[in-house]
Formats: sequence, C-alpha cells, structure tokens
Amino acid sequence: MSNIKETMASGMQNHIAFTIPVLGGIPVSESVLTSWILMVLIMAAVLLLTRNLRPDHPGRVQAFLEMGVNFLNSFTKDNIGPHWRAFAPWLGTVAVYIAFANLSGLLGLTPPTKDVSVTAALALTSLFLIYGSSFRFLGLRGGLRKFAEPMPLLIPINIMEIAIRPLSLCMRLFGNVLGSFVVMELIKALVPVGVPVVFSLYFDIFDGLIQTIVFVFLTALFTGETLQEE
Repeated sequence: MSNIKETMASGMQNHIAFTIPVLGGIPVSESVLTSWILMVLIMAAVLLLTRNLRPDHPGRVQAFLEMGVNFLNSFTKDNIGPHWRAFAPWLGTVAVYIAFANLSGLLGLTPPTKDVSVTAALALTSLFLIYGSSFRFLGLRGGLRKFAEPMPLLIPINIMEIAIRPLSLCMRLFGNVLGSFVVMELIKALVPVGVPVVFSLYFDIFDGLIQTIVFVFLTALFTGETLQEE
C-alpha cells in the first residue's frame, strides 16, 4: 500500500523536466514540455493535412476536415449568435489542444491538464474571451449594462460570476483529469495486466474527450449569454 501511495503522490506532482541556463535558471515543468511537444505535433499535422487542398476535387482527408470545420462553425453559430465568426477559430484551437493534452498520457507523456496552472490559464483565456467580447461588440455601456441584467438587484451576483465561471471551468477540467489519473494508477497497481487497458478506453479516451467538449461548450455558452441582446 505504501508503494501505491508513493507512486500516486509522485505522479500527481508537476516535476521539473529541465532548467534553461539563463537568468539564474528557468525551470521548465513536465506540463510545459508536453505542451511544447503537442504544439509541434499539432502544427506538423496541420501542415501535412492541408498542403494539398483542392477546392474542385476534395479527397477523403479534405472532406473529413471540411466536415469538422462545418460542424465547428455550426456549433459556434448556434451557441454564440451573429458574432460567431470571431470565436470559431479560437474554440477550435482550444478544443484540439485540450483533446491532445488529455490523450497525451496514452503516449507516455504527462498530460498538461493534470497541472492546475494549465487549466487555470485556459480558464483565464475563456474569462477574457467572455467579458472582452461583451465590451467589444456591445460597447462600454452595453458591457456594463450586462452586469445589471435581468435586474439591478443581481449586480453583486453577476460580478461574482467573473470569478466563479473561470474557477468552475478550471476545477472541472483539472479535477476530472486528475481523478482519472488516480483511478487508473490504482487499477494498474491492483491488476497490472489486461484490465487497465479496458478501463483506459473510458478514463483516458472517452472521459478525456468528454471534458474537451464540456470546456468548449461552456465557454461558448457563457460567451453567447454575454453577447445576447434584449
């Protein structure tokens, strides 16, 4: 049992991968290193899959990509409304990153979303997207008026949501990824052969993709609510 506790405690920590020897040493954590690796892989995949696009005679890969883009555009339009075009690229990029991050454990990497600082950073970007878009498209007066809806009595609660929404996004993503990691480590320790593969299909793949959908959906939903005009 003590070995299991030590293994889980070690796995839950965000270890330093290496230190950049400048300015007295800049530590680079495993979550940051994995994010860099994922960014390189994603960019390489994008360049490889889009290098031979043909508008007149699309191949199977291009048809699949176009179907994905059409789904993303339709999803964004349905949840955000008339201003959806400004948000679709960001939502798509975040969805791809979180999906790869959640599944990176299958490649033997440390999932960046197991680090609360990573999920907090993602939540903060959603915060700036939600409230920044309000002031951009509704103006200063319209953005401030949103805090008084549906009645001025709710202004304190609406202001509290500035902290509650990103905290909810952060802890939901972090908690589920960390919880899946803990459960899988327990299963591997108790039944090291065969059974972990079956459970991995759920905890590492299905649950990871579900959390991606939840994060992007809630971000789009909150943004759409903020931009909704009376």
